[in-house]
Amino acid sequence: MKTVVKKLYEGMFLVDSAKAAADWDGVVTEIENIFKKADAEVVSIRKWEERKLAYEIDHKERGTYILSYFKAPGGSIEIIERNAQLSEHIMRVLILSTEPMGEADIAKETPEAREERHRKEHEESVRLRAEAAEASKLEAAEASKEVENDPIREAEAAEPSAVEVGIDEEVSAEEEVSAEEEVSAEEEVVPDVIEETEIFGFDSASETELSPETEEEKTSE
Repeated sequence: MKTVVKKLYEGMFLVDSAKAAADWDGVVTEIENIFKKADAEVVSIRKWEERKLAYEIDHKERGTYILSYFKAPGGSIEIIERNAQLSEHIMRVLILSTEPMGEADIAKETPEAREERHRKEHEESVRLRAEAAEASKLEAAEASKEVENDPIREAEAAEPSAVEVGIDEEVSAEEEVSAEEEVSAEEEVVPDVIEETEIFGFDSASETELSPETEEEKTSE
C-alpha cells in the first residue's frame, strides 16, 4: 500500500468583510469543508486582518484576510483552489508551500492580533493612570481633613517656615551693614573736601577765593 505524503501549506483566503462580520463561524466552517473535500488536515485557521482593498473585487471595497495552515498531498491543491473559486463568499485564494516553516512560524502574531494587543495595553494603561489619579485625590483629601481636625498642624501650616524667617533676617542684616558702610564712606569724603579748599585758597564756609591782602590781615590779627 502506497503511503500518502502530506506537506505543509499556507493558504490565504480573502472573503467579504460584511459576511465575515455577520457570520464568522460560517465562513470558517466553509473553509474547513473545502480542506476536508481535498483530504487536507487543518493545522490552524485565524483572521489575519481586515482592510480596504486596492481595487474593487466583486463590487466589494473591503475584504477580510484569513490565514490558514494545512497539510495535504501535492495533488489536492488544485481541488482546494477550484472549490474556493466556486464559493460565493471567498473572493480570492493563494496557496504557498511552507515546508521549511516550524511551529513558531505558524503561531506568529497576526496584524489583527497585534492591533488587538496594543488596544488592550492602551486601555490598561489608561485605567492604571486613572486609578493613580483617583488615589492621589483621595490622599490629598484625607491630608486636608487631618489638618482641619488638628489645630496645631493648621497653625504650623499658617506660620512661615524657619527657612523663610532666616532669609528675612539675612536680608535685614545685609541692609544694615550696607547703610553703615555708606555713612562711613560719606564721613571719609568730608576731610578731603576741606583739605582741597585750603590748598586752592577757598574759604570752606563761604567757598569764595581769599585775596593776598585778606590773608595778610588775618595773619596780622
